[in-house]
Parts: sequence; structure tokens; C-alpha cells
Amino acid sequence: MGKRRAPELYRAPFPLYTVKIHPETGLIITAGGGGASKTGIKNGVHFLSLELVGGVHSATLLHTHETDTRATMNMCLGGDVIAAGQDGSCSLMKFSHHQAKQAKKPAAKDGAGDKGAARKRGGKGQNGDGGGGGGGGGGGGGDVPQMKQESPQISVEDVGAVQGDLSPQDPCVKCVRFSADLTLLLSGGADGYVRVWEFPSLKEKFNFKAHEDELEDIDISPDKKHIVTIGRDFACSVWSGDQLAVGLCWHESMPQITEKTYRYKACRFAKVEDQKDALRLYTIQIPHKRERKPPQCYITKWDGRAFLPLLTKPCGNEVISCLAVSDSGTFLGLGTVTGSVAIYIAFSLQQLYYIQESHGIVVTDLTFLPDTPKSKAIKGDNEVVMLSVAVDSRCQMHAVSNRRSFPLWLVLFFCGLMVVGVILLLQSLFPGFI
Repeated sequence: MGKRRAPELYRAPFPLYTVKIHPETGLIITAGGGGASKTGIKNGVHFLSLELVGGVHSATLLHTHETDTRATMNMCLGGDVIAAGQDGSCSLMKFSHHQAKQAKKPAAKDGAGDKGAARKRGGKGQNGDGGGGGGGGGGGGGDVPQMKQESPQISVEDVGAVQGDLSPQDPCVKCVRFSADLTLLLSGGADGYVRVWEFPSLKEKFNFKAHEDELEDIDISPDKKHIVTIGRDFACSVWSGDQLAVGLCWHESMPQITEKTYRYKACRFAKVEDQKDALRLYTIQIPHKRERKPPQCYITKWDGRAFLPLLTKPCGNEVISCLAVSDSGTFLGLGTVTGSVAIYIAFSLQQLYYIQESHGIVVTDLTFLPDTPKSKAIKGDNEVVMLSVAVDSRCQMHAVSNRRSFPLWLVLFFCGLMVVGVILLLQSLFPGFI
């Protein structure tokens, strides 16, 4: 039996490192590149339109924004502003999305690679090569302008940059994050520092040395009271402003796990569905050393206010590379260095979905379809939809169909019938029972 793969939405002409979905417009924004090396591989940010037509999802390339010699390694969205980690800088780009009328005209002979040209990638039965500039135009890509009277237009402008890492050699911004109210911009660098700016003024608020080694991940609580940082120095720390509040220890109740056999990899705050005041923090722990027989990775759920561990479960022996949480806090997404993708139920940390080696190489980022009217229309008959990108240049879609359930009234009705049936049976076997 061959390996199962998720539907491929899009293939870029460069390695993909990050992907996000804009809640208001439903645009897929994915980025990556070959960096400063002179290999001929470009660096850019691609804007895609996601559609559901006839039960089949497809993605159309709307616009390409080139980023010169800088590959975008990570990014986050703050309204219509993209904060992108590029080398030692956090670059800010503002984009706008509007409909522009255009007259019918034949497709240009070499128009497949033009900026802003619509190129489509979908399910089986669609023509065209579907790439984002990875070759000549196929049958499907060049015909789109002839069919559409109104074509979505994307414009992007660079609006600023801040220095997110001051390492003397090979500076690298490892992670960027906006606060929930979009008043703060945070970055974590390879120099171990967290830097916080006011947004949109970009006035530096404070910075502090969070870890002795480079940062792996960072997140900020919805109320902005706490910042959680993860470093390669085995530490996961909670900060109140620039002051250390508490250091987390996920294996206190697991004596079989010794110090420094595992390190933290990722962290995310998440709300709890139907519990307005509840807050959770999820962390991923991976083995520090590779072994011939790979040990398990673990995922831990914490109380997001008291920072006490609530539940820890193993999540397979493939090393986890990235973590995502759905808007509702109901689902967790995991990607691995071997290209596998999984979806877990946040409440129980049980695996709901898994495809082994869906990508050919390390999964670099994941994002769930937002809980917005625009995205719900695209979700179709699925309970959850998640996108993944990898160094193999592919953007894939992972969907879990709605789990069928019986209405409560129907369950009670059948229970009542069973009770009546049992009583009638006993009456027939034992006359005078009632």
C-alpha cells in the first residue's frame, strides 16, 4: 500500500518556510526562498486565493512580492500588516486587496510567470502546472484572465523594519509575534534576546536576555500580562514584562525522564471553547539527542494563568518541527522533521488525524482555517481544515470531515423504546410482573 498524501494546493518555485491565512479576506500568504546564496532561487511572499468549487479546493496565485536577497523564515499577521523574520531584521509589509475590472483579452504567451497573474492549483482534473513561477504556463493558468471580468488585485508596500537580532555573525530572527490587540510586536533572536516594540509606531518598549542560547519560539498571552519563551538551553520561561515570573518544568511527575534529555520546541497560548475565562498554554518537548531507537516526543497542556501542568501525552517518535492551534482552541496541529502532519484534539490530546511523511522533508509551518464567515464557506463539509508548508516547496491541505452524531432527542427516544421493550418482554415471560 503506497503512502497517503494530502491534497496539494500549491507548489512554489522556492522552499516554503511559513504560511498564514488572513482572517478578513481568506487569502493564503506563504513565503520562503533560497536566501542570499547565488543559486538562482528567488525569495518572495506569495498571495493565494483559496476556493471551494464543486467540492474541490483550489488555490490561485494572485500576487508575488519579491524580497531581494532575504528569505522570509517566519511571519505573523497584524491586520493588513505582515511582520516577517528576514535574516537579522523584522521587516514590515502592508498589503491591500481589492477587485479591479479588466477587459477580456487573450492570455500573454509568457504570462505564466508575471506578477499578479492568476494561476490555479486544484484537485484532480484541473489543467496547468499549478506552480508559482516554477516553469512555463500550463493550460489552466493562462486562461484565467480570459474568463474573469473582475480580477482580485494585491498591492504590497514595505512600511518599515526593526533589528530583531544583533548576533555579530549570521544574525537571525527566529520568531515574531503580534499581541492580540495589535499594540505590541515581539521578536526572538538567535542572540537569546526578546525585543518588544510598540505597534504601529515601532518605538522599542523593552528588551531582555531570555536565554543563553538562541530562541526557538515565543508567544504572548491575550491580556499581554505574560510572555512565554523557549530556548535551546532546555528552558521554557514565563516573563512579566522583562522580569522572570516562573520557569516551567513539564516532567515533575515523570521520574523516568531525567534532566536535559528533552528540550522545549514550541509554545502557544489558546482559549478554551465554551469557557470564556479559561486559558491554556501548549508546549512541545522533543529529545535533545537523536538515538537509534527514537524516543517519544511529548505535548503538555498547562493552565495558562497559573502555569501548572494539566496533562502530558506522548505524540509519536518523529521529531516535532512546528505547532499550530486553531482559533477556537479545539485543535492542535503538529508537523515533523520527516514530513508527517497530525491534528490532535486539544482537550484530551488525542490524535484525530495523521499522514506519515505527507511532505518529502521537514514541515516548516502550519495554520488552521480561521473561524470567520469567509473561511467557513470555504471549509465545506469539514470539521477542521489546516494547511502545511515544507522545504519541498509544497502547500498541502489537511481536512477532517464532520464527525456524524445523533441528536440528543433521538438518543433519548431510542432509550425509551428499549426500556418499554424490556418491560414488555418481562411481562410476557413473567405474567403479573407489572
